Amino acid sequence: MNERLPYLREKTYKLTTSPGVYRMRNKDGDIIYIGKAKNLKNRVTSYFRENPDHTPKVAKMVSHVYDYDFIVTDSEYEALVLECSMIKQHMPKYNILLKDDKGYCFIKISDEEYPRITAEMQKSGKGTFLGPYTSAFVAKQAAAEANKVFSLPTCKRVFPRDIGKYRPCLNHHIKQCMGVCTGEISKEEYGNIIAQAVSYIQNGSEASVEELTKQMEKAAEELDFELAARLRDRISAIKRAADSQKIIAEDMRDTDIIAMAQNGDNACAAILMYREGRLFDRGEYDLGDLDSTENMLEDFVLQYYSDPRKIPREIITEEELPNEEMVERLLRERCGRAVSLSSKKRGKGLRLIMMAKANAGDSLAIKVGRTGKEIEALEALGKLLGLPEPPKYIEAYDISNLGSSSMVAGMVVFENGRPLKKAYKKFSIKETQIQNDYASMREVLERRFKHYLDDTDSDEGFSRLPDLILLDGGKGQVNAVEPILREMGIDVPLFGMVKDNNHRTRAIAASGSEISISGTRSAFMLVTRIQDEVHRFSITYQRKKHGKQSFETGITKIKGIGEKKAQKLFTAFKTREEFKKATPAEIAKAAGINEALAEQVWEFVQNEM
Repeated sequence: MNERLPYLREKTYKLTTSPGVYRMRNKDGDIIYIGKAKNLKNRVTSYFRENPDHTPKVAKMVSHVYDYDFIVTDSEYEALVLECSMIKQHMPKYNILLKDDKGYCFIKISDEEYPRITAEMQKSGKGTFLGPYTSAFVAKQAAAEANKVFSLPTCKRVFPRDIGKYRPCLNHHIKQCMGVCTGEISKEEYGNIIAQAVSYIQNGSEASVEELTKQMEKAAEELDFELAARLRDRISAIKRAADSQKIIAEDMRDTDIIAMAQNGDNACAAILMYREGRLFDRGEYDLGDLDSTENMLEDFVLQYYSDPRKIPREIITEEELPNEEMVERLLRERCGRAVSLSSKKRGKGLRLIMMAKANAGDSLAIKVGRTGKEIEALEALGKLLGLPEPPKYIEAYDISNLGSSSMVAGMVVFENGRPLKKAYKKFSIKETQIQNDYASMREVLERRFKHYLDDTDSDEGFSRLPDLILLDGGKGQVNAVEPILREMGIDVPLFGMVKDNNHRTRAIAASGSEISISGTRSAFMLVTRIQDEVHRFSITYQRKKHGKQSFETGITKIKGIGEKKAQKLFTAFKTREEFKKATPAEIAKAAGINEALAEQVWEFVQNEM
């Protein structure tokens, strides 16, 4: 809790309603956040109001605000321009700060009789180096493409030392390598091919095709048809490589695609850069503490394109930016030409956004120790259900019974998209005597959250409030449980998991409607997995309990064993395994019965188990 909040609230009462820029400062006077506003009073007041619903990033920032100042501008657009300039100047802690820490990469042509082409992070060893390249992706892609197009060896054999010593490898048989190891390629011919590959890297596919076509025609005129055929195949390989880079972006000549992934309190942005219809480069950037998707995307765009040379003619973002027209205008003025800024909800643009989102998810997964698919599923589920952020901690419940006997419930927990089995809980239904799934679910949720509200309860599985509660069932289950949670003051999103006639997940149920999840595959798979797991857990417990009840009832049917003697036996032998290992003498001693009766009990236990 920030002790300065009363002072800050008092100060905002007198604030102007004009547009402008505000600067939040900490106790030492350092600027920790810079923001813009169409109405300074409304925007700054939102930070310091009572019972705020801030995102984690904003909440953390507000807790460190000691004071603030502001600069009034004539328009909202001027505020945007000033904000960008001041962020670049002061680099505040809680604004998105993108640092160019990728370093430089090189393409190396090794200095040996049969040179190799490789991508290297540093200039090391003897050879010729192309670059530097600011992107490792570009360097690796270019080296790999050149090796593939020109069928260059990528194995660990050393030439000419290993020529003729070994059988050609698989790459040669599938025509991915020219087969220097066979001795059929002379040093001079290999050198010419390396020169062609370097020209391909430096000048691109069109220039390479033009030059090789001239060489092919010359070889044909000189009746060197074998060389002409090899050059023809090389030209075809270059064309195929060029085509393979245009898989889903043939008409994107100068376009950047931007999307985000979120997990817990972390966020990552990914950008895919298409130039001349091919994927030219990509990058992933850590965005720090979580804020709203739209605000983080806008901040990223403004910071990333602070260099006019980076600005393409078209930028496609995952979500529409809050100030899209103003941002587009600012980018146009920065680079001095037309720039299109938009979001795509269908077709090719959506496919590219999902591709960028997968890249962001994979990058974030490395940081948080989860797979990209798990991060994508949580984010998709959160958006589908209208949650403010992806549900990191999910609890799911299911009721299982055989008529009015052996009525139980299971609670499973998924954290970051994976089962957290140490937090699973089992419930025996106590208050409901006859089969009633709605009443049973109410009882279970009430008991669970009484544990949460009990300050003396140290159970880890009960002491944490979930981000989402899922009930196995439809609107009826949700409507039965919602009043209980409201009475207890538990404010957690509550939904049901609806099955179809084949007992497969079909939809998510809210209190008044159903939400189809079949169109969002990642969310659908996650909910299906949760529903299957809670069903498995609850029915396993129910069967175990029913088996125990049947076993206990069976013992009392032995003449001479009543409920009191049976209770003594179950107190002495707490599990079936212990009971089965007991000798007749131990059974007789525990129940206070003679050996003959103990023999009957022992035989029953062996046969039943």
